[in-house]
Amino acid sequence: MTQSTNTNPSFQLLLTVTEQTILELGCNKATLQEIMNRTGLSKGAIYHYVKSKDELFSLILEARMQSVNEKFHAAVNQAKPGELIGPLQVITEGIIPQITDEKDVSNIIFVYLLSRRDDPRIQEILQRNHQYSLELAVKWIQIGQQYHVIPEHLDAHTVASSFLLYVYGLRVQRMIVPNASGVDGRQLFEFFYRTLRVT
Repeated sequence: MTQSTNTNPSFQLLLTVTEQTILELGCNKATLQEIMNRTGLSKGAIYHYVKSKDELFSLILEARMQSVNEKFHAAVNQAKPGELIGPLQVITEGIIPQITDEKDVSNIIFVYLLSRRDDPRIQEILQRNHQYSLELAVKWIQIGQQYHVIPEHLDAHTVASSFLLYVYGLRVQRMIVPNASGVDGRQLFEFFYRTLRVT
């Protein structure tokens, strides 16, 4: 997702209306035709951004991660030297609602795409989304290392992979057992804070 696309009003309208449509109708009934009707955008305008509704759904997941990323960078810029708490809180506060609320649009999309992973196009979308999330997580850890708040000996890729494994696990758990007493934002924050402060 490019910066120009990210801030384009038509693109933002497309994402917002698609989210609302999914919440109202579910992923199966949220057709591109329904989204065109609701946005007033032409088929050509939508196909300028995506080739399918599944790709559009994936862009919503990316936009959610990009929003967390932007808030993370803002927190890093405001943090005192050597401070990890603020930026890490931004990440956990941005991600926890997405993965623990089974009615959150990102969970609805995730389950929908995961249920269709036998389709090679969907598998590619899932892999691309995973790679995007992994690259962001690696960058977050590397920034922490550059600011000397995360030990340099920690392998950023390994820690980021563990973070995503934990997040995916929580997401799937909440889909299977919505009322399970699980990890909340504070607990996730403390877990990753302890992990990243290991010396």
